[in-house]
Amino acid sequence: MMIVHVLSGQISLNFSDIVSAFNTYDATNTNHIIFFEFRIPRMTMSILSGSALAVSGMLMQTLFNNPLAGPYVLGINSGASLIVALTLLTGIPFFTSDFGLISGALFGALLFGSIILFFSFYIRSHISLLLIGLMISSFVGAIITTLESMSAAEQLKSFTFWSFGSLQQTTLNQLPLIITGCFIGFLGSLLLSKPLNAMVLGETSAKSLGIHIRSFRIWIIAITALLTGTITAFCGPIAFVGLAIPNLTRMIFQTQNHQYLLLGNLLIGGIFMLTCDTIIQLVEPYFVLPINAFTSLIGAPFVVYIVLKKLI
Repeated sequence: MMIVHVLSGQISLNFSDIVSAFNTYDATNTNHIIFFEFRIPRMTMSILSGSALAVSGMLMQTLFNNPLAGPYVLGINSGASLIVALTLLTGIPFFTSDFGLISGALFGALLFGSIILFFSFYIRSHISLLLIGLMISSFVGAIITTLESMSAAEQLKSFTFWSFGSLQQTTLNQLPLIITGCFIGFLGSLLLSKPLNAMVLGETSAKSLGIHIRSFRIWIIAITALLTGTITAFCGPIAFVGLAIPNLTRMIFQTQNHQYLLLGNLLIGGIFMLTCDTIIQLVEPYFVLPINAFTSLIGAPFVVYIVLKKLI
């Protein structure tokens, strides 16, 4: 899928171009420049975004014991989006840097993740918790709309393009920062695989197995904020990946072992986003299809299927 993705696009590349770009890179060769400066960052972001959002969704669903939980539905994406909106629509120099942008998105995701965690201590109904997440998203949307109405045209244009979601805005120089953030999140998820397995049995059973529930919840929210905030900062809000892919992974692997589920979400999430972005590149000559809209078109019907399957 990586090879198919790299070879897709309005400017055609072939396999020999890729081989020659690796062996004898020529800074004057257009195909080499396209491959390293555009195709590699876009392919890498496709894999990282799909994997990070899928793992975030898996963590949220296990923490709240709810197959309909996810960073987008519970408002964690909205928190990251709010801080990015403040960043892009106010134009404060520090926050418009790469470090400032990702720090703001992480702070927003962590803040709103903590708010949802606080409500979860007092609300046992899964449906009520989802409704609170949706209301938080609506509240944040109202704030962002207000900021948009007061912003300058250039700032509004910048934020609007960011809100569509895109995997092609990342440069080669930004990749080490994004890869580092995602790697820390993936490693943290792997280290928490045993407590996650215990949480499947319920909080009471997890406590009897020696799991410190409060610190476990804090770590889950922190890792989810890191993964979601990193991807949202550079790719914009991408809907339904964190909700649909973990459920699809469980259906395919037929296990509750989170070591397998983690690897499955990394793999399937990456393949899913590579496939989506390949399709987007193929239709680019005819019309522009934002990644956020495309994942919603695929993910929303799948979530409806999951709900109906639970009811019937």
